[in-house]
Amino acid sequence: MKRVLVVTWSQSGQLTEIVRSLTAPLEADSQVEVVWEVLQPQPAFPFPWTVAQFCDAFPEAFQEIPCALAPLVVDPAAPFDLVILAYQVWYLSPSTPVSAFLQSPEARRLLAGRPVVTVIGCRNMWLLAQEKVKARLGDLGARLAGNVVLADRAGNLTGVVTIAYWMLTGRKGRFLGCFPPPGIRPEDIRGAGRFGQMIRAALAAGPFALDPDHLAAADAAPVVPAYIIFEKRIAKVFGLWSRFIRARGGPGDPARRRRVRAFFYYLLTAIVVLAPLASLAGRLVLRLGRERIAAEVAYFQGLTGERPGSSKPEAR
Repeated sequence: MKRVLVVTWSQSGQLTEIVRSLTAPLEADSQVEVVWEVLQPQPAFPFPWTVAQFCDAFPEAFQEIPCALAPLVVDPAAPFDLVILAYQVWYLSPSTPVSAFLQSPEARRLLAGRPVVTVIGCRNMWLLAQEKVKARLGDLGARLAGNVVLADRAGNLTGVVTIAYWMLTGRKGRFLGCFPPPGIRPEDIRGAGRFGQMIRAALAAGPFALDPDHLAAADAAPVVPAYIIFEKRIAKVFGLWSRFIRARGGPGDPARRRRVRAFFYYLLTAIVVLAPLASLAGRLVLRLGRERIAAEVAYFQGLTGERPGSSKPEAR
């Protein structure tokens, strides 16, 4: 009997749908036991949430400052053959509840020495968030065995509108009757079961290992080359803003409200004006550095263990 631990937290419920689809082949296998650990942040993050709540969550999310979590249900000393860690992306980082878990003593006991498959549900940008998760897993002594990413297929500006409508109202219909439904397409969520089939086969084969070429062929972690450049640039600006806001206090502190509001106006400007300009600049850079970008794409797809320009290999 193989034992698989699923650690996850979903604000809207979409990530839960993804993981349920992915783990369906495992749940159907009598030789596999799937144990779920759904993280419980204290206090709970709201859904839907207001613009103020959304922006106020930014500094701590970006800097990976943990929130309080309720005690885990699973026994940290329990044996598992595999851990599936599913997370959302918040501000180029794993969501705050997942960041908190990865910095907990319980995570070290659960993950040390074990293979981990990460599952990401996001709008479009996930590269730097996964780098942060890789670093945490390496510090915990875990082995990253694979990565599966499901993203919203809408264009950048369209996706901003539809996701904002969903996150701020809780409604998942067509905004104004003309925009596409927000979030990851239902057919993509249903298709996540193919990765569960791969995981089940790897569990049955012996010491757990997923073939990175097979994952790439199945489009497990699609990489948009322009975002490799775009995320790096955003991260620098986010670093400045997060420190600027936290200088006036922690989450919900009235003293930082003006700075949080200013960050919101920056986001609007960045989305409407700066993002298109950055995309154009990114295309020029891509043309000038095709070989390096191709190497970075292969790295983020999990085909190579060392990031171009890095002095040491990333944990895999």
